[in-house]
Amino acid sequence: MTETRVERKERTRRAILDAALHLCEDSSLVALSLRQVAKEVGIVPTAYYRHFESIEALGLALVDESFVSLRAMLRDVRRGDGATGGAAGGYAGIVDSSVSILVEHVHQQRQHFRFIARERAAGPLSVREAIRHEIELCERELATDLARLPGTEEWSGDDLRVLSNLIVTAMVATAESILAVSGRPDVEKQLAENARTQLRMVLVGALHWRSKP
Repeated sequence: MTETRVERKERTRRAILDAALHLCEDSSLVALSLRQVAKEVGIVPTAYYRHFESIEALGLALVDESFVSLRAMLRDVRRGDGATGGAAGGYAGIVDSSVSILVEHVHQQRQHFRFIARERAAGPLSVREAIRHEIELCERELATDLARLPGTEEWSGDDLRVLSNLIVTAMVATAESILAVSGRPDVEKQLAENARTQLRMVLVGALHWRSKP
């Protein structure tokens, strides 16, 4: 079957994204050149610009790709059966299911998570800001769903955002810790269990919280 022009373009774009992830395994995006990427893919440097206008644009595409599926998966968990059964059951369901989904996703998208972990600290400014924005979106979506759980009816928007920030920050730290212990399933299992315990402790306090009038 003959490959269409659109299919060839998409295949090359995919190859560029994969090459960037591979080349960034041991260094930041700031050290990457488009010539390196073009050479890895097997295209001339000018062909690179048909897909991305700069290395930073390539980085932004990787950030978007890294977060889209994770946010969708976590959203499904929060709006599924885990968010029912009263306040305690709802919070516990969200914690347990979300941590499990996070661990699974880190395994499936290890290169993407390693990319995010590096670039959010050492990447180009625009890429760092994009990562920060995506994390904020995760927090906002979580705050919106927490507001639907019993016990939060009287909470202020600020307090919901504080709680969602605590949860998302803990999950980001857990993902980075799992990456750091690659190949050690026993340690990874303990990290996931620690994350569940940490979040449940936070939520025990949250169940007794009352926002100021």
